[in-house]
Amino acid sequence: MYTLFFKRLIDLILGFTAFVCLSPFFIGVALVLLFTNNGKPFFFHPRPGKNGKIFKVIKFKSMNDKKDANGEFLPFHMRVTKFGNFIRKYSLDEIPQLLNVLKGDMSLIGPRPLLVQYLPLYNQEQAKRHNVKPGITGWAQVNGRNAISWERKFELDVWYVEHLSFLLDMKILFLTAKKVVIREGVNADENLNMTTFTGSN
Repeated sequence: MYTLFFKRLIDLILGFTAFVCLSPFFIGVALVLLFTNNGKPFFFHPRPGKNGKIFKVIKFKSMNDKKDANGEFLPFHMRVTKFGNFIRKYSLDEIPQLLNVLKGDMSLIGPRPLLVQYLPLYNQEQAKRHNVKPGITGWAQVNGRNAISWERKFELDVWYVEHLSFLLDMKILFLTAKKVVIREGVNADENLNMTTFTGSN
């Protein structure tokens, strides 16, 4: 019953409340990025959602579009702007994902949506992370995030899927809030600070 109805209800209530409370930050950051990112305050990127269905995640644009001599984008760490570092430090770049939650593409709690090109690389067990909607935060994020290997991260994601409950979600929300307050790296992007996932042995 929780996964079929109440989880979505909680996403709508808490997601809307959070967006209203954070709207001054949303507007402020959007205005700064509007003028510093050539009129492009938002970043839309395809990510796999529940059952691998592709959707576009919304984030504040914290990186520029600089490319190398071959026309390829420079590495993530070379494109993050000073203001981008600031909004990442305080997790402000995650605020627009509340719109994904309200729309129904994401949940507040769930495995983080990773890159589309990783889809064919998951083994059968790891692919279970897509049995639920991806989340803004999740069990892996409050248990090491980028300090753990891809394999361990996926183990935690699958454990969450198999033990999903109201109490577990509330625990994750509490631990996430705690990490945000003490700035314990919950805003570190998997694609920025981790090596590229190339599949498990």
